[in-house]
Amino acid sequence: MTDIIPAESGTTTITVTGVDSYPVSIGRGIVADVAQQLGDTVKKVLIVHTSHLGARAVALRESLLDRYEVLIAEVPDAEAAKRVEVAAFCWQVMGQSDFTRTDAVIGFGGGAVTDLAGFVAATWLRGVKLVLIPTSVLGMVDAAVGGKNAINTAEGKNLVGTFYAPAAVVCDLEILNDLPRNEILAGFAEIVKAGFIQVPEILDIVEADVAAVTDPTTPEFRRVLELAIGMKARVVGVDFKEAGLREILNYGHTLGHAVEHAERYGWRHGAAVAVGMMFAAELARLSGRLSDEAVDRHRRILESLTLPISYPAGRWPTLLATMQRDKKTRSGMLRFIVLDDIGKPTVLEGPDASLLFAAYQEIGS
Repeated sequence: MTDIIPAESGTTTITVTGVDSYPVSIGRGIVADVAQQLGDTVKKVLIVHTSHLGARAVALRESLLDRYEVLIAEVPDAEAAKRVEVAAFCWQVMGQSDFTRTDAVIGFGGGAVTDLAGFVAATWLRGVKLVLIPTSVLGMVDAAVGGKNAINTAEGKNLVGTFYAPAAVVCDLEILNDLPRNEILAGFAEIVKAGFIQVPEILDIVEADVAAVTDPTTPEFRRVLELAIGMKARVVGVDFKEAGLREILNYGHTLGHAVEHAERYGWRHGAAVAVGMMFAAELARLSGRLSDEAVDRHRRILESLTLPISYPAGRWPTLLATMQRDKKTRSGMLRFIVLDDIGKPTVLEGPDASLLFAAYQEIGS
């Protein structure tokens, strides 16, 4: 089970249970609380951040200097951060500063940065303390929650990684006020994914007022954010290493990751996953699982968020080849999460090549 505890301070705490349980705090102006999550045994802290968060990272460093020795590692934005060369740079900083197992890494940035920071923390001395402060919608609802950390290779996305739980996740909603609107909307792909696979209330709120729900200052926004985080916390609390239930979180990701790879990671993750979800919906419809109405609902919701729902028809051979190398493929057999209905995910294993091609034609532009 997942405990969701609204505090009198206005901070919500969602506990991710399991062998290494940890809290996800959601509130406003709570970055300053990160010292409470680091604790008294930590001596040195490495803050991994992107350049556009430079001023905030310096402020965070200054707030911690009375308790810790604090170093800063500035890394590239988005998927460019998730390269072995960038991880090696972070390891170099830690090595030259004599980081020990009692020290800590803070991942301060979007989903790519929290992925990188988690991978660095998991691999240095086989694991040091990790606290994540996601600064994007995508980071808060997806990348920072669940303990999956990875970097990309030339062959595909997230092919080298670890399962490593953070000590805490701090989601400060004030940071989202400065996000460009296209970044907020891209993050909503993961929020509505949670709605499609398990929490239909999210879809109802989006359909009721898309302008309100995508405004980070509104109660509607906070509600869907907390619902999405709570859903992921429940799933990963039961299945940390993706041995069963956690696989449903891959809805839209098999094709989505292939699109990201084809675009050399120039697309935002949420945009690629939106195309992937549309493909999965069409695949489910053509295999006799999902109704036309449910597929149309995918299309309406994603379009209302100005997310893409198509991809060039001629790119299919490239996408198929990339999917066949995907980590979700088992014994050479492609696996897709599809829906029997809204909120009812299932696995479609080894679909016929002609079925896959036909589904892709439905989204091909």
